Amino acid sequence: MIRKILQVRPVILLFFVLLSAVALGNGLSEAVYSNYFKEVYNVTAFQRGLIEFPRELPGLLCVFIVSVLGFLGDIRVSFIAQILAFVGVIMLGMFTPAFGVMLIFLFINSMGMHLFIPLRDSICMALAEPDQIGRRMGQYSSIKSAFGFIAALIVFFGFRTGLFSFKTPVKWIFVVSAIFFACAMVVNAFMIRLVKPQKLASYKTKLVFRRQYGGYYILAILFGIQKQVTGVYGTWVIVDLLMKKTDTIALLSIVVGFACIFFMNLVGKWLDRFGIKRMMYIDAFSFIGVYAVYGLAVWGINSNILPGQGATVWLIYQLFVLDRLSLQINMVKSVYLRSIAQSEDDVTSTLSMGTSLYHVSSILAAIAGGYVWANWGSHWVFILGTVLSLGNLYVAYRVQPDNKEGLVEEVSSISAGAAL
Repeated sequence: MIRKILQVRPVILLFFVLLSAVALGNGLSEAVYSNYFKEVYNVTAFQRGLIEFPRELPGLLCVFIVSVLGFLGDIRVSFIAQILAFVGVIMLGMFTPAFGVMLIFLFINSMGMHLFIPLRDSICMALAEPDQIGRRMGQYSSIKSAFGFIAALIVFFGFRTGLFSFKTPVKWIFVVSAIFFACAMVVNAFMIRLVKPQKLASYKTKLVFRRQYGGYYILAILFGIQKQVTGVYGTWVIVDLLMKKTDTIALLSIVVGFACIFFMNLVGKWLDRFGIKRMMYIDAFSFIGVYAVYGLAVWGINSNILPGQGATVWLIYQLFVLDRLSLQINMVKSVYLRSIAQSEDDVTSTLSMGTSLYHVSSILAAIAGGYVWANWGSHWVFILGTVLSLGNLYVAYRVQPDNKEGLVEEVSSISAGAAL
């Protein structure tokens, strides 16, 4: 294993080290945000939803920012991303700022992370040998999962042993996260010296709304909603309703990370075996089923029909894990888009459009979810999630099965729009 690693070109090895450092830095901070907001700022469910606005807004803006900074090359833009991620999280660690100031630092950190997301695959493919792109992409996915898993272990043992705490003036979990981002900056700087600028991709971001890709747009919008129901309010059930601490969330994240190592390979095999249409049905029913049970369980707890302990808690834990596994099936949507795309340029522009729609729906869903939780009842967030996930079922129904290639008929219900 060590020999194989040493045989990798230095720049590829540096890139993998960069990915590892970013995965650790991001994993440490992302895993604790909900508990941080609750324990330090005592936020309500509605405020928790509002916090997602500065966290998700960079995802919408970065499409345009990457386009503007494209002349610098991917690796130089990546260096800027690491600086932003570092600055945002180190300020959260060294100080306990006022709520409004905290949102600014959160925005800066999120901008760095969202800026790096579209660059990862591009850099990997640009640096890989033409006949080894798939292999390198697979290695990248494995590294990301493995070090995300390690980050969850650090969070669990750190909070369980008292090494990390939100009651201290310095939030060491964020400081450690910042150290990994600083390491990523150093590695990124070495990569800038090693890689010729002309080898890097240039960006011409074009957002196009086409009628034939209506199904993909529906899925992108729904995924933005589902990610908030899962990531924000699924976690908030455990933090607020069951009043569990950071180490519990970390332990569940460890289970998810370990399961994903095997589950992602399984999803790929299922896709080859069953085709796009059947996998999209699995995707739809996984969200519908998990959200429906979530809604019933939360309603039972709120109505005192179910106890907030014992078997009910274990049920919520299982739903937490299953919900995040459901999100991993999202890769099917990209394969679906490629199967209906008329050209490679259409794939890029439609992915950009999908990213924008995803972040708009994500921001709106987070705010609306907080309002629903506070005024209608927490179980209604999951009930509405169940109803909206029927849209996944509709798109899956419209997919034409064709020798597992997943060739898709047009979704004629979406009107054509002008190019943005």
